[in-house]
Amino acid sequence: MRLRRLSLAIVIATAAPALAAADQPQSLGTFRDWSAYMSGSGDQKVCYALAQPKSSVPKKKRDKIYFLISDWPGRHPAARGEVEIVPGFKYKDGSDVTLKVGAQTYKLFTKNDGDDGSAWVQELSDEKPMVEALRSGSSATVTGISSRGSTIRDTYSLSGLADALDKAHDACGM
Repeated sequence: MRLRRLSLAIVIATAAPALAAADQPQSLGTFRDWSAYMSGSGDQKVCYALAQPKSSVPKKKRDKIYFLISDWPGRHPAARGEVEIVPGFKYKDGSDVTLKVGAQTYKLFTKNDGDDGSAWVQELSDEKPMVEALRSGSSATVTGISSRGSTIRDTYSLSGLADALDKAHDACGM
C-alpha cells in the first residue's frame, strides 16, 4: 500500500500541468541538490524530500530516477522519514539493493509494480539510523540489479538533504 501512495506522490510531483492546482504538490523549496514538497491534505497529506542522482553507471536510458524520504502524518502509526528508491527501471525479481553512506551499508528490498521498480528499507529498525547517516553524509551510492541483469550504481549528493528534510518534517508537523 505504501508503494502505491508514494508512487502516487511521485506522479503528482511530475504530473502534467492539466492537474488542478489543488492537486499539485506545493514546493517547499530547493536546498542545493534536494527539494522538499508537500501534497494532499488530512489523512492523505504527504511531505517529502527528493533528489536525482549526480551520476549513474552504466549510462542507460531510464525513466525518472529519484531518492525520496517521506513523512505520512495521516497513517496509523504516522510514518516519519520513510526511505524509497525509484530507479527508473524494473528490478530483478527477488534481488536486493544496497545503499552505502560513508562506511555504512544498508540493505533494501525490491518491489516491482508493472514496469516500475522501487526499493524500501528491509529492516524498519535501520530506517532512523539510515536517515541520520544520510543527513550527515556527503554522498550515497545505491546499487541494484535491473530485470535484464545489469548492475546499476546511482550516486546521490547529500548536499542540502538535512535542510530539505527539516522543511518537509515541519510542513507535516513531524
